[in-house]
Amino acid sequence: MGSRIKTMKRQAAELGRIRTGYSRPNPDPKKGPIPVKSRTFVLTSHSRDYVEAAAKLYGGKVEQWTPQRSTIAQWRVITEAPELRAILPAGDPLSQNYEKWDGGGCERRCDGEFESIKRQPCVCLAKFGEDWHERPPTQVCRPTSRIGVFLPDLPDLGVWRLDTKSYYAADALAGGLDTVLQATGGKGLLPVRMWIEQRTAVREGKTKQFQVVMLVPALPKLRHALSGPISTAAALDPSSLDRPAIEAAPAERPDYLADARACRTEADVQQVWHRARHAGHGSDELLADLQAIARDISKGIDPSTGEIPADQDDEQGPDADGAYDVEVVDDEPPVADTAAVSWPQAAQPGQGVRR
Repeated sequence: MGSRIKTMKRQAAELGRIRTGYSRPNPDPKKGPIPVKSRTFVLTSHSRDYVEAAAKLYGGKVEQWTPQRSTIAQWRVITEAPELRAILPAGDPLSQNYEKWDGGGCERRCDGEFESIKRQPCVCLAKFGEDWHERPPTQVCRPTSRIGVFLPDLPDLGVWRLDTKSYYAADALAGGLDTVLQATGGKGLLPVRMWIEQRTAVREGKTKQFQVVMLVPALPKLRHALSGPISTAAALDPSSLDRPAIEAAPAERPDYLADARACRTEADVQQVWHRARHAGHGSDELLADLQAIARDISKGIDPSTGEIPADQDDEQGPDADGAYDVEVVDDEPPVADTAAVSWPQAAQPGQGVRR
């Protein structure tokens, strides 16, 4: 049996990143690259194979690219697809913090109340007050949201991590995801649709443009997202949730006449009739045939062959002393319980079942 480190995070391998923007060279060589907000997602990875597969699926041109403050080249594609179809892993896949980065890495990481790197109260709140988030990112931390998703139509098992530093995107992501997690408990996979919306807002008389990453359940009906976990098969093919269930093939109809001919008493044949009626196979024709078999059995005729026993072909009369040649037994034969099982009243022999 294997064993695990209980305090170790168990997460799938990260195959690449999903970004909402990219950079282009600055005409002034003395200045850094110019950031550009993208209308579609940008997929980046250290693996060219993954990016080429993404370009084939979502459109776009594969190009080599080196992230800022890095010397290691990667690959990227600015996709042409208006949205991505993805699958959320089980659990809570969203991680959010206020973060401030500099050349040496992450300087601060805070949940809005407590800064975890230097283990102190929120620096931005103490310095700038409740409206600190309206300050420029050079002065304060930025809301940073990370969420890992599976892209099921791309190769290999692993997650693609979406990073966004939009304050409004952080709010929209958390609100929508929490609604679903409340219903599913984070159990099982969930198919989602993702796209980028360009929005505007007026703040202090100025119109501000910003991006929002939309992430919603990709299910036929809202009730499917709120009614609890779904199967892995349904997560891979959400349309199956709206398909009618496949009806089971009808059971093979028993051969009631063969069963009746194997009986030895009329009561046993009546049992065959009631079994057929309860199965929905009862009919006047079957009832008449079973009654005919029951009459043969009552007369001592073999219903399988139609043969009459030799001692019943010709009735034997008494011998010279007036005695009949019969066999005497000590015990009386058992009497069938005809009260429990009987023919239907309207189908008693002689009451016109056949018309």
